[in-house]
Formats: sequence, structure tokens, C-alpha cells
Amino acid sequence: MSKIWARVAGLFRSKSFIGADKTGNKYFSRTEQIDGLVKEKRWVVFRREEDPTSIPVEWICWLNGQRKRAPTPEEMADLDARRERVKLNVALLKKEEEEKKAREGTGGKITSIGKVEGPDLTSFVRHFPEDSKGDKAEEASKEADQSRVKEHEPEIVTGEPPESKTTEPSGSGSSFRPGTWQPPS
Repeated sequence: MSKIWARVAGLFRSKSFIGADKTGNKYFSRTEQIDGLVKEKRWVVFRREEDPTSIPVEWICWLNGQRKRAPTPEEMADLDARRERVKLNVALLKKEEEEKKAREGTGGKITSIGKVEGPDLTSFVRHFPEDSKGDKAEEASKEADQSRVKEHEPEIVTGEPPESKTTEPSGSGSSFRPGTWQPPS
């Protein structure tokens, strides 16, 4: 019971006013000892209704312990001035973009930028044989796949008869041959 009373009494005794923001929210801090460790508790008292979106980012960082020192009024004024400059620059850029569109007469239409035609595939097409057109394309593809498998398949000489190819992977150790198993199609 004495711990509870000490904690309640500590709320009124040891809180210290840290600062206020431009909306009138007040920020407080107090240190308390919990299990032999001294911890700092930080909180905000809202001026109006509890609206967490009314807290500036710098004060949120201080409340969460991401900042050791609370933001000063000078720092807040500098940051507010910077935010206003950014807003003015954005408005200026939007205005310039609208004027440019009006001069070009696009009327809000989106035009493509850069190449209009498709990509150049000549270097890609060179890799295919000349007769791989129409129905012969599948045959050429199968032949190319088989030749690739044979190129990468190591020659294993064993006294056992060759294993038949299955749709399920099998074998381990010395009987393993990379590239021999193909998933069922």
C-alpha cells in the first residue's frame, strides 16, 4: 500500500514542466525509481481534446525517448519557417508546371516521354536459329533444352545399369546427377 501511495504522491511532487508547443500542449517529465533503476517518465497534457495528431514531430521524438533534450522554441521556429519555405516551393513548382502545360496546350493530357516505339530486340533475336519459326519453334526449343542438359551433365561411370528418368526426384550421394530431374509438365 505504501508503494501505491508513494507513486500517487510522486505524481504531484516531482513533475517538472519541460515546455509547450504552439498549439498549447504542455510537456512534463519526472524521474522515478523502479526496482533500483532511475527512469524518466515523459508525458503531454493536451490543451483541448486529446488529439495525438496535434503534437509536432520533434515533441513526439522527445516523448518516445528518441531525443534526449526537448526541442527549444528557437528550434521549433526554425523548423516551422523551413516547412513554410518548402510549402511555398511546392506551390511555385506546381504553378510553373501548370503554366508549362497551358503553353504546350496539352489540357491535362498525359504524353509519353522518351521512345515511343518498342524496345530493340535484334540482339535478342540473334540467339535463335533461323528455322525457329511457326511450328518448328517448339521442336527447336526442345532440342536446345536437351543439348543444354547434355552439356552440363557430368559423365558418371558405374557398374550399375543407368537409372530411368522419372518425374520425381530420387537418389542421393554418388547417384545424384545435377540437371537430370525435370518437373512434370
